[in-house]
Amino acid sequence: MTSSRLSERLAGQRRRGDSGSKWIRVAMAVLATIGVIDTGSITLKAWGVLPSLSCSSQGFFGCNGCEKVLSSDWGSLLGQPLSLFGFLAYAAMLLMAVVPLVLQGEARQTLAQPSWWGMALLGTGMTVFSAVLIGVMAFAIRDCCPFCILSAALSTGLLLLSLFGGDWEDRGQLLFRGLITALVVGVIGLGWAASVGQPAVETGKGVPPPVRAESTAATIALAEQLTAKGARMYTAYWCPHCHEQKELFGRQATEKLTVIECAPDGRNSQKELCEAKKIEGYPTWEINGTLDSGVKPLLKLAELIGYKGPALN
Repeated sequence: MTSSRLSERLAGQRRRGDSGSKWIRVAMAVLATIGVIDTGSITLKAWGVLPSLSCSSQGFFGCNGCEKVLSSDWGSLLGQPLSLFGFLAYAAMLLMAVVPLVLQGEARQTLAQPSWWGMALLGTGMTVFSAVLIGVMAFAIRDCCPFCILSAALSTGLLLLSLFGGDWEDRGQLLFRGLITALVVGVIGLGWAASVGQPAVETGKGVPPPVRAESTAATIALAEQLTAKGARMYTAYWCPHCHEQKELFGRQATEKLTVIECAPDGRNSQKELCEAKKIEGYPTWEINGTLDSGVKPLLKLAELIGYKGPALN
């Protein structure tokens, strides 16, 4: 009799506890749904299903829009847009939040606590990986995407709600599993971030250092228009100011410039052309038949050719 009453009391406590956390599941379902829409829209745009996204958020957290971030080397994984994996994570979070709400009886009780574990650990992984992506935007891409910031905020919110809503009898076990998950995701995420964006480059004598900066739509457009106008940049592979000029354009835009190597021992050297042009300093720009040496601000170059296109920063 005593054992039966104790079991009933414990069952009642579990029911009241799960009922008390019902609103947290609902809140998590709402956040996860927003995440599904956020990442799903980005994925559909990457696949060409959606023509465009309204993401020109000049001034929002200093962002210039999403295109630079989403089209960067960090915007895809395993040949698919990175947002697809975020979509799958949010969809899994949504299912774990909602399914125990719609089930009844023993099935509901069976899934209640495992779902909290799943949401807490998945939320931990999502939050840590989002932190890695924020770091990539800040230090590698040097721009940001409002959709990406929203996703990071949603991941953090889901993690906090899962920690608050679960019936954690052994918090030490929760802390241990959470730390292990965070460590594994952090190491994998940092390793991925470090390995991406390192294009295969030629190395050896006579080869200039690789350009690391990411280009914007504006710098690419400027480079294309400079080339169309017949502009040339005379450089030497060992010249630090030449590298500085290329970094202003970024890697993708630099590839569209007409760059003349003047060093005699440089790769694809055009020493004779440089001597014929009487090039004495590097870099030297030849625009509209006029030679002008030194690193040039992008706005100055744009002015010289009557650039028309996206605004240059």
